[in-house]
Amino acid sequence: MSNVKKIVVIGGESTGKSTLCEQLASFYNTVWVEEYARTFLENLHRPYVQDDLLEIAKGQVASEEYFIKDANRFLFCDTDLHVIKVWSEFKYGEFDPAISEMMNRSTYDGYILTSPDFPWKEDPLREHPEPALREHFFSVYHTIVTESGLPYCVVKGNKTERMQIAREFMDGLIND
Repeated sequence: MSNVKKIVVIGGESTGKSTLCEQLASFYNTVWVEEYARTFLENLHRPYVQDDLLEIAKGQVASEEYFIKDANRFLFCDTDLHVIKVWSEFKYGEFDPAISEMMNRSTYDGYILTSPDFPWKEDPLREHPEPALREHFFSVYHTIVTESGLPYCVVKGNKTERMQIAREFMDGLIND
């Protein structure tokens, strides 16, 4: 059994998840798992459809399994399957039960929730820059992390402030 703690950085689009994962992995001398959806969609060459979300979920899980072998104390995950579920429910009104089964088998040790106060950055893969929708998704993810029963923190502010909040959270996990 691995003694690596898996920490999910979760939040809406363009809220600094990847930036924070990269910073934390560098600081804690470990690796991080990029959001597989980005890799999948960049190589898709067509608009995605609901069935693609299951493939994205499989790829995310496979990436976590691959990178945990190289992790040092922590594995930072840029998203988890909750994001795919939320996205599917929002866009299609439902989600694949196979994703739910995969979610039930996935285990994590904590969440870092990114606030939508981070500046929106245009990207062809991002769909909802509207402030109201960014707040909506933040609220949904806040409910998820709260109901998970796992330790979590909310990061806000600029990159430096977010990193400080995340490090304080991680220090608490180290000392537990």
